[in-house]
Amino acid sequence: MEVWQQDWSAKWAVYSPEKVAVREHERDRSLTYGQLNRLANRLVFYLRSAYNLQKGDRVAVLAEFSLEYIIAFSAAQKAGIILVPLNYRLATAEIEYLITDSAPALLIAEDKFTGILPEVSVPVVSTEYLEELLEPASHLPEDARVELAQVQEDDPVFILYTSGTTGFPKGALYTHKMLFWNSINTAISLIVNTESRTINVMPPFHTGGWNVLITPFLHHGAYVCLLKKFDAGTALELLQRERCTIFMGVPTILQMIARDPGFEKAGFPDMIYLIVGGESMPIPLIEQWHAKKVPVRQGYGMTEVGPNLTSLHQNDAIRKKGSIGRPNFYVQIRIVDEIGQDQPPGGAPGELWLRGPMVMPGYWNNPEASADAFSVDGKWFRTGDELYQDEEGYLFVVDRIKNMYKSGGENVYPAEIERVLIQFPGVAEVAVTGVPDEKWGEAGKAFVVMQPGAAFDPQAMADYCREKLARFKVPKYFQSMESLPRTDSGKINRNQLKKS
Repeated sequence: MEVWQQDWSAKWAVYSPEKVAVREHERDRSLTYGQLNRLANRLVFYLRSAYNLQKGDRVAVLAEFSLEYIIAFSAAQKAGIILVPLNYRLATAEIEYLITDSAPALLIAEDKFTGILPEVSVPVVSTEYLEELLEPASHLPEDARVELAQVQEDDPVFILYTSGTTGFPKGALYTHKMLFWNSINTAISLIVNTESRTINVMPPFHTGGWNVLITPFLHHGAYVCLLKKFDAGTALELLQRERCTIFMGVPTILQMIARDPGFEKAGFPDMIYLIVGGESMPIPLIEQWHAKKVPVRQGYGMTEVGPNLTSLHQNDAIRKKGSIGRPNFYVQIRIVDEIGQDQPPGGAPGELWLRGPMVMPGYWNNPEASADAFSVDGKWFRTGDELYQDEEGYLFVVDRIKNMYKSGGENVYPAEIERVLIQFPGVAEVAVTGVPDEKWGEAGKAFVVMQPGAAFDPQAMADYCREKLARFKVPKYFQSMESLPRTDSGKINRNQLKKS
């Protein structure tokens, strides 16, 4: 296997050293590509000299997006270390699981999140300390020269945790090769070049935060403005002031912006189009943005693959309502029924299988889950999503085979919630499904069977979940049942529950 060296900041430091690569809005700080390269080299020097970090070592990060986070990404490309973004919306017990599973050699944490950090035995460095350390006055050499690691194409640059159907998260190995080919697929499907500009409101613990636009933009020498927390009014202002050419958001975000009082008078003369992911965008919302002369591009992605896999051209946004479009340039697909037969365009629904250079090699430290994710011959990634393809080759999602639902663009797996609720005193059985919700698209509903004599207390159950789970995973509704409906095979009948 050939060495796969992707030192993007070093390349752009030669081509466009004075061009601004990234700006952090809240603190109005920015880095040129020349500065990004220099500071990433200094960070590699520090990580090696202070902690002896080597290629393949994991560095977990519990922080919002910042300049230091982007510097850490560039350092990971140079040194072959693996970034493990931790979800700061999780409960302490959930974060502890991720740290234990990934076994990092170092943990970088923002001071504001130390309250949710579990007790750990690994060294902890704050982002605030890194900021001081990377200042010119620190003890690090101003123009550090570092030897690049011998990175192979299938070496990971990220471990991105995605909730699992077993109730435990799985760490997708996101490789240097995936990083490159996702960028190529993105640039061919969209218009991404050195003149591209965007603001990012997505969090760093999702593949969407890193790989929908940020890493393709850094690869192409473009400009990114980081917004730590989404606020509709601020995002609306920045889309105009930063002269954004592309913006990515889930429908909930785009609807909140459209409902902002300033939207009526807003103009977006530089916007080529919006990129929509996570779930289907309602036609009235598409029409609102189209009235502003902003086309809408919808697509489909996964943490384990891509994530930029399909794209629905803006001209088809209304004509092909509900479609996720067609596969991107270097994405191969199959739609396979239960007996392994391929379904042609215009045929019956089946599971979407994917192949291409943007597919992960497997899950971190989880060979069983890795084997289950691929076809028997190991050549195709099985998405677990049921789709069909119309006669023109456009793809439509029918159902999420793995029972996952999306709440405000966040993936929620019922097994995680059920694993917690079954431990609540007096609960005999529980099943969770997603139900329609006006604000979030879908919200969780827990169907609970209590043990004889035990009291059904929805408020106490919700409070219990909040202690153990991220807020977006806590069911919005609780319903008491005498028994859970089951299929002939004895499995919980979730379709019947959704009708309850």
